[in-house]
Amino acid sequence: MRDLGVGFGYLVKGQRWVGAHGRWLGFGLLPGLVTLVLYGAALVGLFYGADDLTAWATPFADDWSSPWQGLFRGFLTVLLVALVLFLAVIAFTAVTLLVGQPFYESLSEAVDRSEGGHVPESGLPLLRELWISARDSLRVLGRVVLYGVLLFALGFIPVVGQTVVPVLGFCVSGFFLAEELNAVAMQRRGIELKERLALLRGRRLLTLGFGVPLTLAFLVPFVAVFLMPGAVAGATLMARDLTGEGASAGAGAGQAGSPVPSGTVPAPDAPREW
Repeated sequence: MRDLGVGFGYLVKGQRWVGAHGRWLGFGLLPGLVTLVLYGAALVGLFYGADDLTAWATPFADDWSSPWQGLFRGFLTVLLVALVLFLAVIAFTAVTLLVGQPFYESLSEAVDRSEGGHVPESGLPLLRELWISARDSLRVLGRVVLYGVLLFALGFIPVVGQTVVPVLGFCVSGFFLAEELNAVAMQRRGIELKERLALLRGRRLLTLGFGVPLTLAFLVPFVAVFLMPGAVAGATLMARDLTGEGASAGAGAGQAGSPVPSGTVPAPDAPREW
């Protein structure tokens, strides 16, 4: 359970880092604002038309008597809105990261640099980086859709659908939101999607401690915009932990005042694998 607190701690540390480096916060608002405008228009249109969409999808209920028709379609409308929000949190992050790819990568590098040690750089052309980010985001979104459909179906189970399923939904959203944000730092380290997911599953509570509170916060659109730069900074700190860099850097910092044994030669940076 300790990892839950550690994950939340990285989220807080990321916001503090950005707060202490104000220019990163200022630049980081622009990609989020662009995405927010696009999403705002889409979500408003969907919410206004949710009732009509539910009625169109359930023609068999046209002849049902009151109040059963209203209760049934109202329940489906709530599930539809919940499913859209479930997907929107992940998609918002993915689109914002794509729009602000150069900025967020520079922000992640700055966080690595402030922590000391080796600062990985992808060395890839911008278009190649955008392609990799878009491809991986679509793969993640595909997984989220599958989980969303499953949870949508489970939502019809009495009691469980109204209690356990929403909690599972936030956990799934939090996990994949953490993956999207960690991707910025891990792509610079040459870590592919499959390996990223394995690292996150290996520290599941850490991932949920970071991602679930952020998911809840991202449900408020303007909050998501302001938290995005700090979320990338916190995810970079978390990525250093997952890859073992944070522990080695901390050990080095802890020994900064200690004499170095004679004959000890610092190990060179390991070559990156792409």
